[in-house]
Amino acid sequence: MPGGGKTQVFMPESFALVRLLSALFMGIEVKAFQSIGLSPAEAAEKAAGVNQAFALELLIAVGLILFFILVRISLSVERANPAQQIAEMLHEVIGEQSEQIIGHGYERFQAFVTCIFLFVLINNLSGLIPGIAAPTSEPWVPLGLAIPTFLYYNFHGIRVNGPIGYAKQFAGPIWWISWLMFPIEVFSHLARVMSLTIRLFANMFAGDLVTLGFFSLIPIGVPVLFLGLHLMVSVIQAFVFMLLTMIYLSLAVAHEH
Repeated sequence: MPGGGKTQVFMPESFALVRLLSALFMGIEVKAFQSIGLSPAEAAEKAAGVNQAFALELLIAVGLILFFILVRISLSVERANPAQQIAEMLHEVIGEQSEQIIGHGYERFQAFVTCIFLFVLINNLSGLIPGIAAPTSEPWVPLGLAIPTFLYYNFHGIRVNGPIGYAKQFAGPIWWISWLMFPIEVFSHLARVMSLTIRLFANMFAGDLVTLGFFSLIPIGVPVLFLGLHLMVSVIQAFVFMLLTMIYLSLAVAHEH
């Protein structure tokens, strides 16, 4: 399997957290993959690949939680520590973007889009560490981010406009072609999940593959250029994911005038 094989090249089994998670979840995942028709060997290989990506995701998620806890318990008006300064800078920059795109009431969604940005960014940047593949270079990880984003903006669209009001957005402005517009709009919304997933996965997978290839051919000097490219792509893809989330939220919570 491409996903499992690639991940094993980047992240050896000596990674203690991977071994621990494999021991905890391997049996469950193997049975789940077998239930969809994979052979025992294929299921075991696929489960191992997922666990390796999940191990990094878990570390990053715990790290972000600890960072936010540190910021919360050490808040100071007079002597802000570096963690607070970073949090304030992120809050200001992302807040400005949210206000411009989402508009009135953006504060309610700022925490979500900030977490999405930081989580995607750090997952992307982890691919810069020698011997580690970015979790977002596995298709399951971007999909796991795209689905909650899809559910989140639709939930708030229904919350703000009500079920009927939100459904009217799918029908379009012209009532006599609403029967045609409604299924088209539903399909376009479902396609957003695929768009978010493929955009992030394809860019990070390509970045990891190119970097690995040049490290194998020319291990000194030249790969630094591709690490710089990987850094740029990582930041851009995290920003694009966050930006699209804001756009989908702004469209979902928009009121009919």
